[in-house]
Amino acid sequence: MTSYSVRETIAADAETVWDLLTDGTRFADWNSTIVSFEGDIAKGNRIKLVSTVNPKRAFKLNVAEVDAPRHMVWSDGMPLGLFKGVRTFSLTPSGEGSTVFEMVEEYSGLLEPLISRSIPDMSDSFREFAASLKQAAEARD
Repeated sequence: MTSYSVRETIAADAETVWDLLTDGTRFADWNSTIVSFEGDIAKGNRIKLVSTVNPKRAFKLNVAEVDAPRHMVWSDGMPLGLFKGVRTFSLTPSGEGSTVFEMVEEYSGLLEPLISRSIPDMSDSFREFAASLKQAAEARD
């Protein structure tokens, strides 16, 4: 299994961070890793995003879980579990109005070793995503 993750402490409450993470209409405004975003971020919905990591490809993702304002999961994959990508967002209040933000993306399935070779390293993009979220949330609070 291949995975990427980032963790960032943000000087803003979880609700402020959550509002940014779930407002699809403004997602590309604060998120420097996104070229475009379409859809309503709500459980059961399908969203479409284009990222700076691969600007020629649109990712169509399922919003699989939403537990406001603490946890959200986006996923996509191939039939029969041949390949699956899961991105999990977690917000944990850490006292004095700050929040620990964590984002983890995991790839799994029988074809994962083959497909993961064609996926670019997401480490820099994850750090940039977290830094953009931190800057936007702290500017609001």
